[in-house]
Amino acid sequence: MADNRPNILYFVADQMRADAQHHLGNSAAKTPNLDALAEEGVSFRNAYCQNPVCVPSRCSFLSGLYPHTTGHRTMHYLQREEEPNILRIMKQAGYEVIWTHRNDVLPGGTPKTDYCDAYYDGIHEENLRDHSAPVDFGKLHGNGAKPKFNKDMYSFYLGKVPEERFGFQDANAVKSVLNYLDQRKKEGSDKPFFVYCTLMFPHPPYGVSDPWYSMIDRNALPPRKKWSEDKPSMLKETADKMELHDWSEDKWNELRAVYLGMTAKFDDQLGQVMNKLKETGEYDNTNVFCFSDHGDYTGDYDIVEKLQNCFDDDLTNIPLVIKPAKNIAVKPRITNALAELVDLNATVSEMTGVELGYLQYGKSLVHVLTGDEEHKEAVFSEGGRDHGDIPSMESGHKNPEDMYWPRISTQQEEGPQHTKATMVRMGNLKYTMRLYEKDELYDLDKDPEERVNVIDDPAYAQQVMKMKAKMLDWYQETADFVPLKEDKR
Repeated sequence: MADNRPNILYFVADQMRADAQHHLGNSAAKTPNLDALAEEGVSFRNAYCQNPVCVPSRCSFLSGLYPHTTGHRTMHYLQREEEPNILRIMKQAGYEVIWTHRNDVLPGGTPKTDYCDAYYDGIHEENLRDHSAPVDFGKLHGNGAKPKFNKDMYSFYLGKVPEERFGFQDANAVKSVLNYLDQRKKEGSDKPFFVYCTLMFPHPPYGVSDPWYSMIDRNALPPRKKWSEDKPSMLKETADKMELHDWSEDKWNELRAVYLGMTAKFDDQLGQVMNKLKETGEYDNTNVFCFSDHGDYTGDYDIVEKLQNCFDDDLTNIPLVIKPAKNIAVKPRITNALAELVDLNATVSEMTGVELGYLQYGKSLVHVLTGDEEHKEAVFSEGGRDHGDIPSMESGHKNPEDMYWPRISTQQEEGPQHTKATMVRMGNLKYTMRLYEKDELYDLDKDPEERVNVIDDPAYAQQVMKMKAKMLDWYQETADFVPLKEDKR
């Protein structure tokens, strides 16, 4: 008997900020496919990731648990075998799971046999589900597509780069998805699929090939957020080490335009997959989720890339566009409802009827897709570490000729810079509690650029107490997770 359950597609960017989308007001952005998807589905203006760097964020949205619940606060400690993962759950539920390219969730070399039916890494053509293949790291990093050491190296800027040097893995990953959809149609398969297509762009270095490099109007870029002394020490010290304070606006605009070019290329690849879903007759029965693991500073506050314990909207406010299958009566629009990536598992469960088998801290977004404008009173993001927490410092990158040196060397200091911190947003107020330095509070109505910390303003004292209480409730609710396997005694 045919299995008529709807398909799921996760189309995931790496390091894409929400305001890189044209339909959210960036007139320089070229994202016609994301914009079209938003016209059929719902785009979340206020969606937040749960950690501003890759591994903790992915461990969170693939499990439905917050990073602190299972101890994921660093790039080098990935999911353990006993942790829940939506890919494995969907495979066990009878879905055909296809995983392409980015990992950042399972330890390197781990066979993905239990998690998917096929895994394509964007380098090798064969299905690597049951084993790992040797990697040519020269090729992996783009055959030398890397800034050379000079005063501007820490900018991560490459500019116009041929695809064969940088970005070829994304192209190969998308090709694997297109081939899979063609093969399904050829074989007449009626098994529902879960495709996890997770790409690298627009993750730095900032480089892209034509036509995307040339399609961004440098004169149409929105204003850049300028330096502020009210920012936390992690940002200020890293920015000082990057030595980009004296860059001209023309120079910054060139870097920012290249980032938008990378986003435009990601959008083009989304369009290729949408067209193939339509061509193969799968589009109407597919729930499409397009989002990013976290964002990127891209020159705001004179800094690039990301930081582990800072929560400016550049890093934490991410694109989330959901086009549901035809069985859901969607109300297409841009919504202001607060949402989190931790909500995705619960949403997939409601869409497919697949029981996840453990407590979910996320909340299904289906009711928002059908018209509700209220979802969560508060959203959270977290990062940083305690003093003495050596694993979370992240080893290596001790040479100033390493382009990651400004950020990682600052993480490794035992001052307040890498303080453990937690952000909560309620309404248009964002409060961050910091363990070793002054807390932060930004009024996004009055200060959308988050440049003026009003934590000491008595006019906000009552709201701060409310947000602290909400954070305490959240920690109480989500502080631990009972293992899925009950042990015999």
